[in-house]
Amino acid sequence: MSAIRITTPIDESVVENLKAGDLVLISGVIYTARDAAHKRMVEALERGEELPFDLRGQVIYYAGPAPARPGKPIGSVGPTTSYRMDPYAPKLLEAGLKGMIGKGSRSREVIEAIKKFKGVYFGAVGGAAAYLARCVKSAEIIAYEDLGPEAVRRLVVEDFPAFVINDIHGNDLYRMGRCKYIEVENPALFGC
Repeated sequence: MSAIRITTPIDESVVENLKAGDLVLISGVIYTARDAAHKRMVEALERGEELPFDLRGQVIYYAGPAPARPGKPIGSVGPTTSYRMDPYAPKLLEAGLKGMIGKGSRSREVIEAIKKFKGVYFGAVGGAAAYLARCVKSAEIIAYEDLGPEAVRRLVVEDFPAFVINDIHGNDLYRMGRCKYIEVENPALFGC
């Protein structure tokens, strides 16, 4: 399987060509944010305030990095379970966010928002946090420093590996994988 190279920020033409199951290598700027930061960003949007960065075309990585070792830009930076961001993701997609990176399945509401606002959900490999940190060339806190590891960081990454889990066509790699191997009398019970 050959990888698709993506440079951020991404636009709809890039997102439209991605399919569940594609391996991508992401380069450019991505932002880290977890549930506490997402809550603050959505509350700011609801108050009509500006966010710490322009969401349009951006990718948020659901991660709370470990402290950097001397001479390194960041410590281990593995993906966080994504469902914790599900209450906030549709609003951020509506505001222009194009990509999210995490691990685990997304809710039906998030999948519908991905289709409606032309976004994409990427899965990063859990357990590969030290490897993923090697893809980070620089890191700086840009907002919510009081959240510690969950502060919003601006990362410059090179060839950050991820898989397309949910695409704009409603495909879900996790469901597709289950359906490929399921052998039951009524596969529709499992969404197949």
